Amino acid sequence: MSTVALVLYIVALVVIFGVRSEVQRRRTGSTGFRGFSGTPADAGWWGGVLFVASIVLGLAGLILAVTGVVAAEPPIAVQVCGLLLALAGFGATLAGQIGMGASWRVGVDPEERTTLVTTGVFALVRNPVFTAMVVAQAGIVLIVPTWVTGLALVALVVAVQLQVRAVEEPYLRAVHGGAYDAYAAQAGRFVPGVGRIPAVTGPVSGRPTGSGAAPGPPGPATPR
Repeated sequence: MSTVALVLYIVALVVIFGVRSEVQRRRTGSTGFRGFSGTPADAGWWGGVLFVASIVLGLAGLILAVTGVVAAEPPIAVQVCGLLLALAGFGATLAGQIGMGASWRVGVDPEERTTLVTTGVFALVRNPVFTAMVVAQAGIVLIVPTWVTGLALVALVVAVQLQVRAVEEPYLRAVHGGAYDAYAAQAGRFVPGVGRIPAVTGPVSGRPTGSGAAPGPPGPATPR
């Protein structure tokens, strides 16, 4: 089933990044890609680097398995569970991107302001697209359990944590102020009810200094 996983992975990348950005360009005039910046001293920079690394490692792990360089033959029941999990994760990733509408971005532009999306699945989870991506990668690991695919999953989890906590949440609070505070107090960070941030009192001053962004599907100008 390694070949099936490789084909699914490639198709998912094309749809999640390529097709979605083209749709965004046609609707808004912008592809939505903002990239990532900063230096190794910035947590956001590491988030971006690790995000790219997770994609490369995931692809490399599948290619190594298909070509027989590494062995990965778990029980068929495990592979089937992994395939279903990967399909669900990739599907949820695309659905989350679509739910963001014109606010979808790949990266953070400190000078940009988009609508804060708080409806649909975003009413329960602030970063559903990131959650879905981790679920999809976990499914890939079940299909092709090698140290390479496992490392890809670890890199993705760390990248997501860095991006959300060090870049997106400070940015969203600075841009949307009390509206984001109220939202973050109600919706979980990655899963419903977990990672809610108690509302802060008083005005929010300044803008976040970090501008690093992981080149992932959803846009940080709105919750993921």
